[in-house]
Amino acid sequence: MPDLLGRRDAPAQVLIPHQSTTIPDPAPPAAPHILAVGAPGPGREQLTRTLRLTGHAVTHAVPGDVRRQVRQTTPDAIVALDDGPDGRRQGREVIREVRADPAGQALPLLMVTGARAPATAAELLRHGADDCVPQAFDPDELSARIAAKLHRVPVPVEQLLLDPRTGLYSAPHFMAELDRELQRPAAARRGGVLAVVHVAEAEALETRLGPRVRREIAERLAQVAEPLGSVCGRLGWDDEGRLLVLMPGVDEEGATASLRQFAASVAGTRFVVADENVRLTPAVGWTPLPARTGTGASGQAAEQARDAAEEALRHRDLRPVRYEPWMRTAAAHSHRRARRGPRALLRAVTPLLSPVLMLALGVGVPFLCYQQAYAMGWDAAAVAYWVVVAGLVTSALLIVLECLFSLDAKPRPAGPARPYPVASAVIAAYLPNEAATIVDTVESFLRLDYPNELEIVLAYNTPHPLPVEETLREIARRDPRLVLLPVAGSTSKAQNLNAAVTRVRGEFVGIFDADHHPAPDAFRHAWDWLSHGYDVVQGHCVIRNGDSSWVARLVGVEFEAIYAVSHPGRTRLYGFGVFGGSNGFWRTDLLARTRMHGSMLTEDIDSTMRALDEGARIAMDRTLISRELAPTMLRPLWNQRSRWAQGWLQVSLKHLWRGLRSPVFTPRQKTGLFVLLGWREVQPWLTLQILPILLHAAVRAGGADRLDWAVPVCLVAAAVTLSAGLVQAGFAWRLAVPELRRRKSWFWRYLLVSTFFYTHFKNMVARAAHLKEVLGDRQWRVTPRAAASAGPAGAEVGS
Repeated sequence: MPDLLGRRDAPAQVLIPHQSTTIPDPAPPAAPHILAVGAPGPGREQLTRTLRLTGHAVTHAVPGDVRRQVRQTTPDAIVALDDGPDGRRQGREVIREVRADPAGQALPLLMVTGARAPATAAELLRHGADDCVPQAFDPDELSARIAAKLHRVPVPVEQLLLDPRTGLYSAPHFMAELDRELQRPAAARRGGVLAVVHVAEAEALETRLGPRVRREIAERLAQVAEPLGSVCGRLGWDDEGRLLVLMPGVDEEGATASLRQFAASVAGTRFVVADENVRLTPAVGWTPLPARTGTGASGQAAEQARDAAEEALRHRDLRPVRYEPWMRTAAAHSHRRARRGPRALLRAVTPLLSPVLMLALGVGVPFLCYQQAYAMGWDAAAVAYWVVVAGLVTSALLIVLECLFSLDAKPRPAGPARPYPVASAVIAAYLPNEAATIVDTVESFLRLDYPNELEIVLAYNTPHPLPVEETLREIARRDPRLVLLPVAGSTSKAQNLNAAVTRVRGEFVGIFDADHHPAPDAFRHAWDWLSHGYDVVQGHCVIRNGDSSWVARLVGVEFEAIYAVSHPGRTRLYGFGVFGGSNGFWRTDLLARTRMHGSMLTEDIDSTMRALDEGARIAMDRTLISRELAPTMLRPLWNQRSRWAQGWLQVSLKHLWRGLRSPVFTPRQKTGLFVLLGWREVQPWLTLQILPILLHAAVRAGGADRLDWAVPVCLVAAAVTLSAGLVQAGFAWRLAVPELRRRKSWFWRYLLVSTFFYTHFKNMVARAAHLKEVLGDRQWRVTPRAAASAGPAGAEVGS
């Protein structure tokens, strides 16, 4: 206050008794210290003069020497020139140098740039500048901007307790909260879970839209997690954009349910990130909070949750993954070595022993039981006989009933209820196996007739580059409708589909295997159903290589019995349809919430059950045709049907009792669930019981020649069982596609082979699959593909 002290009317100094000094007026505040950064030259000299004229103390630094200057004498703010003496832009290097030093992270940094383009200022702000002013600045404006920054000093987000934008704990403070939770007495800490949420699309979005999307993604995830309330006690985020979730006092079951609900909500929501509408795939990994804590316990728990999130990221199926020791890279090798034990050895010899085991379990054990029960005075075989007869008759009647109901299948709506939207097709492929056919498949999709935009996404995995990939890239350059999506690290069809579902732009998605050639009008007819309130529609899969071998002809007729008769009849009979894995059309929102679970060998049926449990409506349309390739030899057919049978068993174990208790399903639908998931698993073993019953009867009678084979009930049951096959073959021929209906001889051969071989073959496959599931053998054996041979059945493409 020099002016005040020099005035005549200034008050006198006040003396303090017993002191020889006086209390002076407060000293004037020191001028703000500004570090001016730039190469020596006219630009820096002009900046220095302006800063000094506005009352600032100025020191200088050249780019590359800023860190030393800051450490030697920390300024109040830094003002840097963006242009170097040679015209080269140096602003980003200066920002990087300042922010790399801990002492410079919290300093206000203003950039003076000669560029007039707004993009230049935006780029500097994105890289860490706090403000930008043009080179032709007004001195008062520059001084005001510096003063504003000094009064509101910017602090890096990671140094704040809570991010003011996202409301999340920064990573260091979140870890401090975790430490405090772990330091609580064990008696006062009941349960608790730490979760890490990674987003599969984060890296791709950052590459396209810049690093700011990491924070935006964390913010969007927090908005979804907030409604979970007190269950997610504390939320944070780290530098990778991963959401950190601390759930104290929650048991594992409750935590898993909440995290599953959170993942489904994220997947079913379209977010705006960097002004783009995107879908996000949350990969949730979690670990229980350790009961006993010590040094580094919080860091170890965080590492475990991150490892679990990485495992969840591989599958992208929305299921929260609990940490297991084998998820660590070092532990994974020991885990794999540990699996080479007696159980693994038993799995290795199962293919050789399965016929023996099936006979022992299905025939030998029941025979011994019947013998023992008879010795104790109870004729258990007689009871079993009537149970088997009733079971065979019931199965036959159910087949006939499905055939009759297939005639009354609900027809496709006459037209769409709304205009045709943008649609997407996803082709899932394992290229080494599909290399011979994938180009023909892609070309067939490019010929589809759809009145709006149709994008075709080829989601594939391959262990090594293939020549066919260059051919596919050439097609994509020629036709932008084809989108190539290599899925790194994928090992299953489910992972390929999960990776594709967030990339598609269509309102609905058609899912196809890599050997399918859909009819030109497939997508138009699918929308006829979906626009009338259905969520999924399953089409009719037709074999197009029936001329290749007798096995392919057999499968060709069987598919008509399945897709033209059983599926439509069952849908009409029980009130729900089934998605069959290919030639199925989903509403994109439902598919994004449901996903495919790669741990299930029949991920299509599993997704069907989960969608139905949400109240989805699934239609079946036998006029919605797509043509595919059948196995041409018996061994690949065995492998394919073994996987199907084991997958159905997995679905039955997972969903049957849950579905029967669910309030979502009607009594009629629950009856269908019991038949579809329960009865089908019992029937292969039930039909085998006729052998131990006859063997027991022959032993009792003193020989098979002394048995009375003309028992009326037995004859009636046999007649009903055989007639069911005849009825099904007849209906399959009647409702088959035209090119197969012309092949009457195929249906007669199918009836003959099915009666005396194929039905027993499928029952053997089912029983072997049960044994494999018990032994934990869930290996996926790829069905070989080959180009279809030329022939009438494969020549027609139209419906």
